[in-house]
Amino acid sequence: MKAGQDRLLQNGLAVHDRIPAPASWRIALPHSAAAVPVARALVRTALAELEHPADGDTAELLTAELVANAVEHTSGGSPIELVVELLPSGCQVEVHDPDPSPPGDLTRPDKEPPNPWQEHGRGLLLIRALSSSCGHRPTGSGKAVWFRLPAVPAPRRSPE
Repeated sequence: MKAGQDRLLQNGLAVHDRIPAPASWRIALPHSAAAVPVARALVRTALAELEHPADGDTAELLTAELVANAVEHTSGGSPIELVVELLPSGCQVEVHDPDPSPPGDLTRPDKEPPNPWQEHGRGLLLIRALSSSCGHRPTGSGKAVWFRLPAVPAPRRSPE
């Protein structure tokens, strides 16, 4: 059996499900709105090239929210950093920025729902609602804000 594969028996037939090997990427991004599409593209490419089973659309959306928050709510003197970790159990995306202040109420629901007429204010709500877990932690140069997405089971192939 090849590395990265797990063998299952289904109705007496061998079925191979691919389990991705751990992989990670770390990239410095400019402290500008241009960082958002670059971050989305990196996550999309990482998930697609490794045929990773995490939900790529959700990973892209939440990555865009983290990067946009880092650009909008921190000073522009230092680049921000994107860290993407792909694991067999799912993926974790972190955005590192130079501001040590916690990112609002990332892990607690807002006291009031966002104003439906404003164009902003829903990013942390989306991250809380769509990720399997999220949070922040201090780093030597600021903080890291992260989310995790579980692997989505591949559809079973019917025996031919």
